[in-house]
Parts: sequence; structure tokens; C-alpha cells
Amino acid sequence: MLFIDSLLLKRKRQAGITNITPLRYKRNNMAVNMNNHVFKGHKTLLGSKYVTYAEVELPLRYDIFPKSSSGFDWGHIGSGPMQLAFSMLCQLSDKDIASEYASKFTQDVIKKLNSRDWILSATDVLKWIDENVERIQEQEPEPVVQIVKKMKKKKTNVVKSICAELGITQKHLAEILEVPEGTVSSWAVKNEIPRLGKKAIEFYTINTKNQKIVDSYKDFIHLLQAS
Repeated sequence: MLFIDSLLLKRKRQAGITNITPLRYKRNNMAVNMNNHVFKGHKTLLGSKYVTYAEVELPLRYDIFPKSSSGFDWGHIGSGPMQLAFSMLCQLSDKDIASEYASKFTQDVIKKLNSRDWILSATDVLKWIDENVERIQEQEPEPVVQIVKKMKKKKTNVVKSICAELGITQKHLAEILEVPEGTVSSWAVKNEIPRLGKKAIEFYTINTKNQKIVDSYKDFIHLLQAS
């Protein structure tokens, strides 16, 4: 099983968390050191709302999650709290996790921030992510032998395919195109036919089909005359 170790470890480093260990440790050992990296929310008397992370304004992320037209909010369930939930999760994880779990994070955490001023540490948010984000099962890597076999697998040879379709040999193809047999062999080795060669083959194919139509018509006339 592959947890979201690498992702969360990267985000923990960005959050300024030290003493980082993999997520496979027991949850009772989740204590980490913080360098004042916290989310802070403040609501003015006039109703304006501000949220910062590490003393820097938290981006709304409207470009990837345009949920609320009035910015962040908290203390209830709605578009504003959902916008805040997404931005906080995106700050410490990625947009996919943030999109999928914004609603649950709003219900579990943002709804309970019911005061004008609040502080929420990055450690608490990462702990919530660790406990709620579903584990991602690692796909079994393709065996090296299979990869090598695929790499060695040759493409269909264009000259051989044409000869098989027309029911002729490479020698016969050379005679039809009035070129040396070695030229056709060279095309087969390089697995490519020059433009003029392709045109000549196309003309031959069309002529052959037309000849078959003419021959069929002659046979039909003979049958009529014989009856």
C-alpha cells in the first residue's frame, strides 16, 4: 500500500514542520514541531473576513475552485466555508484532495470555527488529512521483461504488408515498379517506401482493381452470348 506519504511530507516541509517521519507511523506519534505556521481567521465589526497562513494572506483559489463569490467564511455550511476549506486543504495537499474533501472538511472543521477570531495550526489540518484521506493503492509495476518485450516488438513492415495484400512477392513488386529487386529489399529493411514508390503502388492497385472489373464484365458478356 502506498499512502500519500510523499505528497504530505512535501507539504509538511513547505509548512515548516520538522522531525518528519513517514505516515506509516502510529497516530499517537504525530507530534511535530511548528515554526508558527498557522491559519488565522479574523472577522471585522463591519463583516469583512480575512484569513492568513504563516502571516501571509491565504489565496482564494478562484482559478481552480470558484465556489464563493463573496470570499471566505466560517461557522456554518455554505459556499464561503467551502471556499475556505478548499484553500486550506490545497495549501497543505493538492487541488485533487482539496476538491474531493472540501465538503467533509467544512463539516468537520470549518463549521466549528464559530468565533470572530480563530487560529488553526497546520499540524491539526495535516492530522485531519492523514485520518480522512483515503489511502491510494499502489499499482503493481509492469515487469521489466514485459517492458523490454514491448520495446523490442517490431512495427508491421510496410513492404511485407503491401505484398501480402496484393498477393505478390517482393521480387514481383520490383518487376511491377520496374526497379531493382535490391531497391525493394532496401525499402523493407528501412520499413519505408519513398513517395513516388507509394504513388506507383497506388496506381498499380487501382489498375488491378479496374482490370478485375473489366474481366468480370467480359465474363458476364460471354455468359450472355453463350445463353
